[in-house]
Amino acid sequence: MSDNRELLQTGCHAYIEGIDTSYGYIPSLGAGIAYCVLFGLSMIIHTVQFTWKRQWWASVFSVGCLVEVIGWAGPPTFFTAGIYVLLGRFIQLLGPESSILTPKLYLWIFCTCDVISLVVQAIGGGMASQQADKIDGDTAPGTHIMVAGIVFQLFSITIFVVCAADFIHRVMRKRLLQTVNGPVIPLFAAMILSIVCIYIRSIYRTIELSQGWDGYLITHETYFIALDGAMMVLSVAVFNVLHPGWMLPSEKPDSYKMETASVDRSEMYQGPPTHW
Repeated sequence: MSDNRELLQTGCHAYIEGIDTSYGYIPSLGAGIAYCVLFGLSMIIHTVQFTWKRQWWASVFSVGCLVEVIGWAGPPTFFTAGIYVLLGRFIQLLGPESSILTPKLYLWIFCTCDVISLVVQAIGGGMASQQADKIDGDTAPGTHIMVAGIVFQLFSITIFVVCAADFIHRVMRKRLLQTVNGPVIPLFAAMILSIVCIYIRSIYRTIELSQGWDGYLITHETYFIALDGAMMVLSVAVFNVLHPGWMLPSEKPDSYKMETASVDRSEMYQGPPTHW
C-alpha cells in the first residue's frame, strides 16, 4: 500500500506495467492539481463577480473554468464567447464607426464557427478513440477529421483577430477611448491580452494535432503546460482582476454629450436664407 502511495505522488502512471501512457509521458500530478486549483478559484471569483454586478453574460467565464476543471485541456469556446460579448459592448459604447461588424454579427458568426468546430472535433475524436481500442485499428480518418475541426477553429479565430485588430486600429486612430467615462483603458488592454493568449493556444493545438498522436509536441508535456494551460489561465484570470462589471463604462461622459449636442444644433441651424 505504501509503495502505491509513493507511486501516485510522482505522477499518473499507466494501468499496465511496461505499457506506455497514451501521450508518451507520465502526466505531472503537480501541474494538474495547480491548474485545477487556479481554474477553480477563477470560477468562484467570476461567479461572485457576475452575480454581484448582475453581468449575467459574464457567466460564460465561470462555465469555461468549470469545463477546464473537469478536463483542463478543454477548448476555450466559453472564453471566446465572453470576448465576443465584451467586444460587442465596446462597440456599443464607442459607436458603429469603431467596427466593421455589429455586436450581433460578432456573436452569431464566431459562436457558430466555434460550435461547428467543436462538433467536428468531437466526431473525429470519437472515431479515433474507437479505432484506438481495436487491434490494428486505423485512427487516421478520425484524426484527420479532428485536425480539420481545429484548423477550422484556428481559421475562424484568425478572422476574429483580424476584425479585432481593425477595431483596435479604429479606436486608436479616432481616439474613441477618450469619449467614455471610467477606467476603460485597462479593460481594453485586458481584452487584447486575453485574445492573444487564446490565439497562441489555438496555434499550438493546431500544430500539435497536425503532428499526430506520436508527434513531438503532444509527447512533451512542457509545451502543453505552457502553451495550453498557462494561456487559458491568463485569458480568464485577467478578467478577475479587471472585471467588466466594474471596469466597463455605462455611458458617454457629460462633456462628450454636450459637445455632440452642440454639433447637432449647429448642423440643424444653417443661418438665414440667402434667397427670398
